[in-house]
Amino acid sequence: MSTNIFKFFAVISFVLLGFVQNSDANEKVSNSQVNWYTFEEALKLVETEPRKIFVDIYTDWCGYCKRMDQVTFSNPVIVSILNNYYYPVKLNAEQKEPINFRGFEFINENPDQRRSSHNLAIAILQGKMSYPSFAFFDEELNLITAIPGYRPPESFEPMLMFFANDVYIDNPDLDHYIRNFEGTVK
Repeated sequence: MSTNIFKFFAVISFVLLGFVQNSDANEKVSNSQVNWYTFEEALKLVETEPRKIFVDIYTDWCGYCKRMDQVTFSNPVIVSILNNYYYPVKLNAEQKEPINFRGFEFINENPDQRRSSHNLAIAILQGKMSYPSFAFFDEELNLITAIPGYRPPESFEPMLMFFANDVYIDNPDLDHYIRNFEGTVK
């Protein structure tokens, strides 16, 4: 009799443990997709709740930009980091609409020309137009850095955490941090 009771409680405990673990996993990933903002929306959000801004600088014709969307920005760990630590922004480097930032209006000077870059993208990337590129702004809207190139989720996670956790302030060696990072991307 006591063996049956033990088995019963073991099964119940196992089921409850599985439920709690699934609940915790769902809690860690706040959404199944990145909550992208416009640049202007992110600027307003920083005023009320300071947070770093992550900017994905892309173009419509860029194959690796599309791959970032399909592979990296759909990874649950990356989604969670972006949604919880940053205001993630999608910035089309060739968009036609003006953007107001720090008292300046940034425009695309030749919006009807093919592959004409927006002045904000040019400023962020310091004229080194490479797509995709990723810019990190601190809570006071200062550009920390811009980094070019496609990144799969497992190498993107440490980069996001390097800036999210302010590691760059005391240790600016991103490559060293990435080499020693133990991530959760699977």
